[in-house]
Amino acid sequence: MIFTLHRYIFRELFRVFLLASVGLTLILSLGSILQPVQEFGLGSRQVLSLMGYFLPITLTFVLPMAALFAGALVYGRFASDNEFDACRATGISVLTLVYPGLALAIVVAIANLLLSFYVMPVFVHRAEQSLKADAKQILFRNIQRRRYYPLPPDEKYLIYADHADLPSSTLSGVIVTKMKNYKEIEEITTAETAKIEFDPHDRFNEVRILAYKPKTMGTDIEAEAELMSFRLEFGSLLGDDIKFKQIDEMKRIRADLGRFYPIEELARDTYAQLTMELLAQDIKSKMAVIDESGETAPAESENPGNSYDLLGEPNSVRFTADACALQETQIELFGNVVVTEYDTDNKRTLHKFTCPRASLRLEGDELIPTLTMELRSPEEKGSVQLRMWYIIRGLIPPRAMQSMAEQLITESGSVRTEKLASGLSELTELRLSGKLAGLQATLRREMQKTLAEIKSEIHSRLVFGTGCVPMILIGIGLGIIRKGGHLLTAFGASCVPAAVLIVCIMSGKQLTENLGAAETVSGVTIMWAGLGFLSLLVAMIYGYLLKH
Repeated sequence: MIFTLHRYIFRELFRVFLLASVGLTLILSLGSILQPVQEFGLGSRQVLSLMGYFLPITLTFVLPMAALFAGALVYGRFASDNEFDACRATGISVLTLVYPGLALAIVVAIANLLLSFYVMPVFVHRAEQSLKADAKQILFRNIQRRRYYPLPPDEKYLIYADHADLPSSTLSGVIVTKMKNYKEIEEITTAETAKIEFDPHDRFNEVRILAYKPKTMGTDIEAEAELMSFRLEFGSLLGDDIKFKQIDEMKRIRADLGRFYPIEELARDTYAQLTMELLAQDIKSKMAVIDESGETAPAESENPGNSYDLLGEPNSVRFTADACALQETQIELFGNVVVTEYDTDNKRTLHKFTCPRASLRLEGDELIPTLTMELRSPEEKGSVQLRMWYIIRGLIPPRAMQSMAEQLITESGSVRTEKLASGLSELTELRLSGKLAGLQATLRREMQKTLAEIKSEIHSRLVFGTGCVPMILIGIGLGIIRKGGHLLTAFGASCVPAAVLIVCIMSGKQLTENLGAAETVSGVTIMWAGLGFLSLLVAMIYGYLLKH
């Protein structure tokens, strides 16, 4: 008899739960894809795909609410029809009658934990891969519609074009703007036409632009060339966030923060800045040139010519200059700059230039970079050809930089973030510039923030998943108590404790992330206090039912 009664109650619970889940899922799924649709300009096929990929995210919120609604409604109707009192009269206890609702609550809690810790991150990753596959269409569709597109997620680069032709992958009337601090324009490149190529990677995305007749305008230089190729790297289209990581991924990131792409990207920028500062210091010391402060660095005795060599493949360079300064991410050479380009193998001189200004910058992978030398308005010895620009690529950083790399880069090719963030004083006597010190401080801050986010995310998922059980039991209890009134009143009243739990979770997460990884006890305590409040409320409600 008890089994038949349990089966009857559970069947009613499951029917209402299923209908409520379907209805809420459709409503919330449409709402969840509005931002991606507006931001990326997706087509109908992509919208349907994203709805499927975002389904696990939606279900983590839908399942508890649908079960809460089903518990309040079914047990409220069960009590209002006097079936509850009839069962009590035959000697069946309140707790026995609640077993089907408890079973549903446990199933929902387990499903919620599996969705949040394992399923949802996988589907978000698949959504990211889907958007990467359609990245070219997204860019061209937005340019056709709005004439511009900011590259996500930080919108550091903005691409403008008068016309976009997707079949040929070309843009006409192109302007590529590089932004600084989200507001200030750092550099503008214009071109008559440009060919766009996308190269999606596992952890980031890359756009390569081949521009015809480009013109680059910066803060203090202006240059033209016949053809220019450059690459733009941008992060995850959906945002590389800890809240979209599996529990195993979060544990690996906690063990090695260099595995988290935002940290890795910041570490690479810091390492690149360190490389350029070491190189600038080395050039000043060997060439006895004037630095930014106006002081002349002493030349080393083994370099009597005061020239500096950079080996490369296939060509190398030897150069001298009157002054050297590190500006932002490149080294500027001023005054009477003399550059000799020669064949690396046979040492035969290929070109000898004099120019008023030249620069050195890093290209390629920041951890294994090559140097590119750019000469402005160079005059070649023995030639009457006029040049606005001459570029020498493939130069290799000197051994001093390579020795530093051995101490800061692991065998797997990742940066030792802890040593880079706070241990440079042990590796070099270099006086840190304000920019490098700022990058180090930002890296330390982001590392602490990431550790705090991992801790708060793990605890918030545990609290919310576990909290499904007392949340649903409260709905069942209030449904029985409110049997004489409107059943939706019981559901509305049971939503209040659920809202309290969510507020505690959000407040705890915010507090944990604000305080940092070292002081997360108070934030985590607030999260679990919300669960404790729901458990106490369950005890009070069922204590009341057992007495009456």
